[in-house]
Amino acid sequence: MLPRFYDVTEGEILIDGIDIRNWPLKKLRDMIGFVPQKGILFSGTIESNLKYGDRGASDEEVEEAARTAQAEEFISSRPEGFQTEISQGGQNVSGGQKQRLSIARALVKKASVNVFDDSFSALDFKTDAKLRAALKEKTKDSATILVAQRISTIMNADQIIVLDQGRIAGKGPHRELMKTCEVYREIALSQLSEEELK
Repeated sequence: MLPRFYDVTEGEILIDGIDIRNWPLKKLRDMIGFVPQKGILFSGTIESNLKYGDRGASDEEVEEAARTAQAEEFISSRPEGFQTEISQGGQNVSGGQKQRLSIARALVKKASVNVFDDSFSALDFKTDAKLRAALKEKTKDSATILVAQRISTIMNADQIIVLDQGRIAGKGPHRELMKTCEVYREIALSQLSEEELK
């Protein structure tokens, strides 16, 4: 709904106080950095994939985005670095590497609104935590929407919306939801200990 592939059937979505239906479609989509759950890469180089977010990005901006996305280490381990060839669909990189490159591409774009649709699911917990910490600093001037099944990924969010069977079961910060939303509490306790949830 955010990039208007579908329009809302009731209510409205606002960006900067303006209904998204009133933004020119190209401008609206240019404002959004979207990272799907399944990272999508194109044939070309790592650099061309990252610059897809912004063709005019400098080498420094591309490197910074890769660093933030925790992709720098595996890129620099390749002899060709950013000039490493990526096969169609990214079949020559792992799922976690694909996700990190997709995240870096969105960061190169410097969007006003970033949507990460379960984009950390293929990452190990340590990389996930490092990436989220780096992202927090990098995206502090933009709105960030995280869709996730891992509680550890979203527990520090300003606002969490808990969905159950397509309906909102709870809304609020982590501490509040632990007290007021049974669905959230059950999910949280199935993933982490009471101590880790504090």
